[in-house]
Amino acid sequence: MCKLGGFILFFIFPLLGGSYTTKTKELIKGKVVAITDGDTFKLLTKDSLLVRVRVANIDCPERKQPFSKRAKQFVSDAIFDKSVIIHVLKKDRYGRYISNVVYNDSLNLSHELLKYGLAWHYVKYSKDTILQNLEDQARLKKEGLWKDENAIAPWVWRDYKKKRAKK
Repeated sequence: MCKLGGFILFFIFPLLGGSYTTKTKELIKGKVVAITDGDTFKLLTKDSLLVRVRVANIDCPERKQPFSKRAKQFVSDAIFDKSVIIHVLKKDRYGRYISNVVYNDSLNLSHELLKYGLAWHYVKYSKDTILQNLEDQARLKKEGLWKDENAIAPWVWRDYKKKRAKK
């Protein structure tokens, strides 16, 4: 991408509905070298640093949950072995870069996962109305995981598993 393209993404994109960039602390460009699951991957930066990235504001199904494999495959098809730009919001307690991910010059990975019903909008950490609208539209269309009327959010799934493990 040319320097002008990066300028447009960083400064103009928020005006076009990509408001997430206003909170960005750092931009990092790199190549995706591994997909961990639907919302986590490894990025090799231009400086040859390997960083773990957690896609911001969404939560994909956990392993062993319905649509987990499909979410991981979608992410793999979309970004594996490709250059992406991450808009780092912060680092989490596991050292992962919580980031908005832009690929194919303009696609937002969070938006695409929600649009195809492969993730939940993580409202505990995000009040973004665009993300909520994308989830709501996928629900109405019964896209992806929304085909299951009893779909269990990953944070509920994790909480249940923790409580069961304590017994």
